[in-house]
Amino acid sequence: MTDILFAEDDAGIREWTALALESGTCRVRAVADGAAALTAYGERRPDLVILDVMMPKVSGWDVLTEIRKRDRSVPIMMLTAKSAEGDKVMGLGLGADDYLAKPFGVAELRARVAALLRRAAVSSAPAPERAREFAVGSHKVDPRRSVVVAADGSETELTSLELGILNFLAAHRGEIVSRDSLLASVWGSAYQGTNRTIDTRLAKLRQKLGRDAALVETVYGSGYRLV
Repeated sequence: MTDILFAEDDAGIREWTALALESGTCRVRAVADGAAALTAYGERRPDLVILDVMMPKVSGWDVLTEIRKRDRSVPIMMLTAKSAEGDKVMGLGLGADDYLAKPFGVAELRARVAALLRRAAVSSAPAPERAREFAVGSHKVDPRRSVVVAADGSETELTSLELGILNFLAAHRGEIVSRDSLLASVWGSAYQGTNRTIDTRLAKLRQKLGRDAALVETVYGSGYRLV
């Protein structure tokens, strides 16, 4: 049974969305504010979190930040009336996996939820090709534990998206991969957000690679390459 935690202060949207997502294999825990969302998360870790940004008591941004302190892998979608690109970049920079602006249709909502759950399942699967460590300069990436290990032995956690980006680039090491192919592989074919999503994720990823950051190249006008 898939467990979705959904926080939205508008009762109508909360009930309508929960009804749209409920199924024989999916259970939705719907709460009315950010404080209740954190309580519900603490009681039982969900398979997916959907957060409205503007909520009383604790905002969606703050809930996102608090969850990411504890959990780097649970997929989180931000749901809000704000559609400005700056808000999207902010949410993705804080660790959100997707961003859906209101108003939205049932078909798009379900497609995005399915894509997030599918990607989370792939990132947690112990497939042999994902389990092998690989090097990025002096750093080693351990997909089994979702960490990057520096030469001095220090470890930094990777989000599922960051690991997905590195896995895809490593599988095509030395090749230029387009934005579209990277989005389709890592975010899923249902993703329809801005390409700035990749830039934001790569900036975070490069920070974690330290002196090896330059090995993840942006080939302007073409895409990206791991050298």
